[in-house]
Amino acid sequence: MTYSGEVTVGGPADVHELTDLMITKIAVGPMNNNAYLLRCRATDEQLLIDAANDAENLLGTIGDDGIASVVTTHQHGDHWQALAEVVTATRARTYAGREDADGIPVPTDVLVDDGDTIRVGQVELTARHLVGHTPGSIALVYDDPHGHPHVFTGDCLFPGGVGNTWKNPEAFASLIHDVETKIFDALPDETWVYPGHGNDTTLGAERPHLPEWHARGW
Repeated sequence: MTYSGEVTVGGPADVHELTDLMITKIAVGPMNNNAYLLRCRATDEQLLIDAANDAENLLGTIGDDGIASVVTTHQHGDHWQALAEVVTATRARTYAGREDADGIPVPTDVLVDDGDTIRVGQVELTARHLVGHTPGSIALVYDDPHGHPHVFTGDCLFPGGVGNTWKNPEAFASLIHDVETKIFDALPDETWVYPGHGNDTTLGAERPHLPEWHARGW
């Protein structure tokens, strides 16, 4: 079936099947958080992005193969409610942005900086540090050698705008600068965007609206 990225809490997962990587998207919790399970097709190693909520559902999606690692995109509580339970059950290695790790109440094994590589089996993800929604938010970029890039943006980029900066002009200026220079300027329009909540989008769909975002300040 064709992947749409449209999932609902309590509903089925949606699976994006790439040549080297399988991406399973599910929605969990009262804030409709997205969690993404990445599976290397060559090795079957798995990585989870945001153990946001509903550990039972997440562990059922992970299955008996377990996960090698879990990446928390940022420190806000709705993105780590199930982290402790998932880590206890799987003994996964934990990753988070260096500037956000202290705000996550589960020890971070690997502090992530801009440009760091995180591996899942034979697949490489590149971390991009995006400052503004939180001090240490990270996005993960998968530059698919068989197609277009894919980027997991946490709460830093959504359909229709960047993440919430609570009407703080400095935070907004920082976030939109980082999103423009590290995401839009670095990646093509075909890049698929997987946000922390809601539906997916592409950079091409969002790029024409960047001037509007600047003008409105959010």
